[in-house]
Amino acid sequence: MLALPLLLSVAGLPALGSASYVTTSMSPNAQGLLNESMAWMDTYYDSDLGYLYDVEGGAALRHETRSSAWYALGLLTRNEKNDAREAEHIIANIIGAQFKNTSQQWYGDYQKYPEEPEVGTEAYPASIYNSWDPNWRGFIGTTFVVMLEEFPDLISDAVKDLMLASLWNATVGDSYRVGGVDDDNLYPAYSNPTLMRAFVSGWTGRRLGDKNMTDAGEAYAQEAIDLFVRHNTLSEFNSGTYTGVSIFGLLLWCKYLPADSAMAEYGPKMLRDTWSAVAQLWHPGMKNMAGPWDRAYGYDMNRYVSLMGLWMWTLVGKEQSSLVKKPQVMSHSADWAWSPLMAVLSDFHATLLPQGTLESLTNFSGEHTFEAQAYYPPYDLVSRNITTWLSKNVTIGAESYKETVVGGPSTSQESFNPAVVQWTTGSEIAFLSLYPTEKSLDVQVSPWHLDLSYPDGNSSSIFTLVVSAFADGRTVHGWGDIGGLNIKVSGNANMTHSLTFAGQMGGSGRPLRDFEFWNFTYVMPEEFHGVPHLSLEFSR
Repeated sequence: MLALPLLLSVAGLPALGSASYVTTSMSPNAQGLLNESMAWMDTYYDSDLGYLYDVEGGAALRHETRSSAWYALGLLTRNEKNDAREAEHIIANIIGAQFKNTSQQWYGDYQKYPEEPEVGTEAYPASIYNSWDPNWRGFIGTTFVVMLEEFPDLISDAVKDLMLASLWNATVGDSYRVGGVDDDNLYPAYSNPTLMRAFVSGWTGRRLGDKNMTDAGEAYAQEAIDLFVRHNTLSEFNSGTYTGVSIFGLLLWCKYLPADSAMAEYGPKMLRDTWSAVAQLWHPGMKNMAGPWDRAYGYDMNRYVSLMGLWMWTLVGKEQSSLVKKPQVMSHSADWAWSPLMAVLSDFHATLLPQGTLESLTNFSGEHTFEAQAYYPPYDLVSRNITTWLSKNVTIGAESYKETVVGGPSTSQESFNPAVVQWTTGSEIAFLSLYPTEKSLDVQVSPWHLDLSYPDGNSSSIFTLVVSAFADGRTVHGWGDIGGLNIKVSGNANMTHSLTFAGQMGGSGRPLRDFEFWNFTYVMPEEFHGVPHLSLEFSR
């Protein structure tokens, strides 16, 4: 393997040249996204330390590493006054804190925040996705590559060497990851980190002349490609957040790798097929991707920052996206820090979209049904079957599955939404979502109708329906109080349901992903035998 220095000093760097990324050449949408997001992040920047304060707030002035890397890219993109110098300050800090002990599982990863204790000590034990997050190798590594590709004239040779050494360490560290080993879940089906891992390995291997690293990246990519072409869908399907990361990864495949790479060959098709699905699931009137959602950070994209909402901003404008006037007030607002990456890639991105995509994203094409399949081994025992019906004011989407865990591959009952209904009330977007409690689900979706069955269920099965809290009609006593939609429930469950409220200030539960909700739960009769079934009929 190529030996590289682990860290270089940036003391006494020469002044940088005046080369500038001409942001005025960006599309107005990309320029607006960059300017607004950078104005927001500027208020969080601690120039003394060279990090952003944690943009989620509530961190008692602790700082945060990943968003600092994205901000550094934004500084290079803007390149005003001392921006480039501050970007180098941030880059050197991040790399200086990179984990460099090759014997540790988190080797090559990046510290989550500079005040963090040493990972793996008795007082601060290593906990994957908590005290350290293996995906940050990909998030930060890809950002470094974009910096090196787009702004080489703004980065000194010493810092370029730092970045290449860091990428080498991150790539080798990422090779430690094996799904099912040491609590790691990086299987090829875990779409968003798989695409980033393949890219960084392929790009870094080529840049540093390390054929083993290049070949490893191509091998990772081929595993993802093989899964994708099975149904022409991402295994991690229809996520307001993670479809956005996968699109980012595919754009890197398309833009920065040579023609002899399988990533350059297949990336454009995978990107087009992904957008073809998104264009059918995106509802321009509701400004939401209709369900089902494999992993979601909320139930209404108008109320939480989603990466797909940011991509929509770059493509069709802020007003047509799901972002509100001040995105920082939305839930999951930390993801707004992704914006510089999307702004830089947006104009290239637009050249790869299938014909008619922009029209579909801005004007509802009329009532239609979308069908697809997706497969996420080893968690999926069979391919998931997805059906979504969209109309002007109501969408119904659900998927049938048979899996090894409850909560989907991310094992998160909160984020996995296998059956979703959304509708307009006149003043807001309302939702109904099945909270997953079973490893298997059969669904039937048709206009105004949703059938749910548990093929492996029994008398202990329950159907838990998470339903909007409404700005109008704030107290709900039953289905008759649901605003904007008539809902009739039938089936072989006990029709005497329980009804509770999960609120920020009280109730019987806590909000999910910051969303308050009403919980309608149906249980099966005590002596029940057969397949538990619930049917929902909707009307306006």
